[in-house]
Amino acid sequence: MPDSASPFTRHAWIDPEAAFLHLFAASDQAFWLDAGVNAESGWSWMGVGTPVAEAGPSGVDATRTSAPDDEAGAFRGGWVGWRTYEGDGAWLRVDSFLAFDHVTRRLLVFGDAATAERLAAVPPAQPVPDAPARGVASARVSPERYADLIEACRERIREGDAYQLCLTTRFTVPGAVDALDVFRRLRRASGSHHAGFLRQGGVALASVSPERFLTVRDGHVHTHPIKGTRRRSADDAIDRALAEELRTDAKERAENVMIVDLMRNDLSRVCEPSTVGVDRLLEVETYPSVHQLVSEVSGRLLPGITLGDLLAATFPAGSMTGAPKRSAMDILAGLETEPRGVYSGAFGWVGDDGSADLAMVIRSVVVEPDAAWVGAGGGITWRSVAASEVAEVGLKARSPLAALGAAVPPGW
Repeated sequence: MPDSASPFTRHAWIDPEAAFLHLFAASDQAFWLDAGVNAESGWSWMGVGTPVAEAGPSGVDATRTSAPDDEAGAFRGGWVGWRTYEGDGAWLRVDSFLAFDHVTRRLLVFGDAATAERLAAVPPAQPVPDAPARGVASARVSPERYADLIEACRERIREGDAYQLCLTTRFTVPGAVDALDVFRRLRRASGSHHAGFLRQGGVALASVSPERFLTVRDGHVHTHPIKGTRRRSADDAIDRALAEELRTDAKERAENVMIVDLMRNDLSRVCEPSTVGVDRLLEVETYPSVHQLVSEVSGRLLPGITLGDLLAATFPAGSMTGAPKRSAMDILAGLETEPRGVYSGAFGWVGDDGSADLAMVIRSVVVEPDAAWVGAGGGITWRSVAASEVAEVGLKARSPLAALGAAVPPGW
């Protein structure tokens, strides 16, 4: 056991899925930030919290020096929640929670002795039931209409109003859905290092996002834009060829570099001069269902910058808008005509010490009382081919819809 000054107690390792099902599944205000099925790296956190005002953690100083995280992990209490694409926040104030260190297989209990006692009776997780067949999802627009919108994007690019536009759409499945079962199926089929299940009242988010939006620690901020996607193949040779095709594709590389430049510009508004740089450029990361082209940009924050200041400079993420950001957002609002909501926003945690880890809301299902929906889209450039872009949207939506028991509509 730790000394009396420690904020946590240690407990024998338990499967995180089993722990969440036993302790928190029934709560209307619960979260599970998941490093993945059988993860061997990273941390998972789970618990319940109290809803707070929309601004949530916006006033926290993001430049404070955090305590070392080798023992207790990066998150030691604060807020967990999401921010919609339109900027609305939904946050839980979290003081008691479980932290799972997947490297050392340590389980830490923060703040609540009763939770530690309940851990002694956690049964193994039962298999998640197969998704009931729900037929074909309904699409907000047809593939043909989406192709027309792609051409409208290309026309605005030709006119010089934008360099890239991240055009999105939505697929809806009507009826009540067990959101936790959806997440359990999704994480097993398409898990990632920044998956998450968050429930607040009547709305739940189930995400296997591969894209880290912002990580903040000790006054340093990193962003990891993803632009460029290829499917996986069961044939190893074909799979390697698809990854190499992604790495060398001129359109995908140009698209990624545009967003890297945009994020450099965003960070320069809140970072010290000459500290903003590109740490990784155009690297292929592989996930269960897709290959992704990923870069990383970082900088050192100016003294006194708050999380709200940082979000004002960087949100929404450039990978979900296009470039230049303000012009892209205005164009897309006119083309898409309806709000994106949680999709294209961000979710994750913000610590009392100013550290944070927020992921993009992509590869996700949003569950509401009478329906569930999946957002998907892609970056449009002058070189975009409509048929390829339509197919990419279908690829991105397929796995989240399958977790609901639904299929992508024909033509996607």
